[in-house]
Amino acid sequence: MKVILASDHGGINIRKEIGNLLEEMNIEYEDIGCECETSVDYPDYALPAAERVASGEFDRGILICGTGIGMSIAANKVKGIRCALVHDLFSAKATREHNDTNMLAMGERVIGPGLAREIAKVWLTTEFEGGRHEQRVKKIAQIENKHA
Repeated sequence: MKVILASDHGGINIRKEIGNLLEEMNIEYEDIGCECETSVDYPDYALPAAERVASGEFDRGILICGTGIGMSIAANKVKGIRCALVHDLFSAKATREHNDTNMLAMGERVIGPGLAREIAKVWLTTEFEGGRHEQRVKKIAQIENKHA
């Protein structure tokens, strides 16, 4: 598995924690920033990460901002991206099992680094169940294609 990692200024600390987790899990990743404490625009980081997941260069992506909301909205504008905003373990597991999400968004101002690590670990290690869920994911792609 290959993961791309990005944040805006509001998600730097948790992004670094997730980078440490990926290293501990021996998962190949690229961290595309940001490295500043001054305000930046989250779409400038969400878009290139989402595009690289959509292209197949990366299998999955993890995005962090203050709330996770802006990053998830921006990422979901890219065709082929299913980014879930997650702040609990149940949702982290369900979004992989049921929705086959390929990107995860979290908010540093919403959760702490310990929970963020647990969420990311569950999300990274949970497989898509397929079956009845596969039809639903295909319907999402059909909606996306209709409005492309």
